[in-house]
Amino acid sequence: MPQKILITGGGGYLGSIIVPAMLEAGHKVTVLDNFMFKQNTLAQNCSNPNFEVYRGDARDENTLKPLIKDADTIIPLAGIVGTPMCDADKVAAKSTNRDSIVTLVRILSIDQHIIIPITNSGYGIGKKGQECTEESPLSPISLYGVTKVEAEKTVLDRGNAISLRLATVFGMSPRMRLDLLVNDFVYRAVTDRAVILFESHFKRNYIHVRDTARAFKHSIDNFDSMKNQPYNVGLSNANLSKAELCEKIKAHITNFIYLEAPIGEDPDKRDYIVSNARIEATGYKPQYTLDNGIAELIKGYRMIRNTVYGNI
Repeated sequence: MPQKILITGGGGYLGSIIVPAMLEAGHKVTVLDNFMFKQNTLAQNCSNPNFEVYRGDARDENTLKPLIKDADTIIPLAGIVGTPMCDADKVAAKSTNRDSIVTLVRILSIDQHIIIPITNSGYGIGKKGQECTEESPLSPISLYGVTKVEAEKTVLDRGNAISLRLATVFGMSPRMRLDLLVNDFVYRAVTDRAVILFESHFKRNYIHVRDTARAFKHSIDNFDSMKNQPYNVGLSNANLSKAELCEKIKAHITNFIYLEAPIGEDPDKRDYIVSNARIEATGYKPQYTLDNGIAELIKGYRMIRNTVYGNI
């Protein structure tokens, strides 16, 4: 059944893919975004009568109230995303990633649905060889991870909500980000033909940006059977170390070279593998592989030569 959906931060990397996907599914979509990156990535949707957009701050209760009034589902994408960006402005990170969710929960009616994305980086450093499930303890090791874990607790304690613990996202988007690991390494392979790895054995999970949109749509379509639980969302065959990821990229760009740094360390200490069995049991399956994403990024980087597309 078509819904009225409010998406905060809908002009960002995820939102620029999710918004048109929701419109294509027949939903009415309203976006609230401050457009801090001066992007116009939703322009192609303006001719759609089911699309509406407002410029504003998702932390402002007076801005939110009239927009949530008729919404069936709220997808709060607005956030200060990534460890470097959060560390650069800790006040904004806390007020956007956590406090805005507290405000949203307070002013929503209990009948309204929330589907919130957080990050599976909340698992921090996992046990070697052991997959993190949704029952594993959350031990975030960055301010970004802490604020997202706190936001998840707020919505799940409230109820009538779903949390999607997204793996590291990759793939082309109209509001591109080059600072995400796969996107970054492929960019370096295309432009520099080389990358230096720090602590190359650190592992994490990955998911294509279009599969994140499909996860949100799946959650809307199956809300009653999925509600009040967190779900890991990633590629079950892609719990890879940074070195293994580089091997994948090298299969596409044969003259790509990657070397382990003899000294130094990765400031991002996340190291874990993840089980996505819970969401897969609901019928959700990703459609895009890492190889699909690498191939599309190579094409995209024939156009992009500008680090303005990073969140740092």
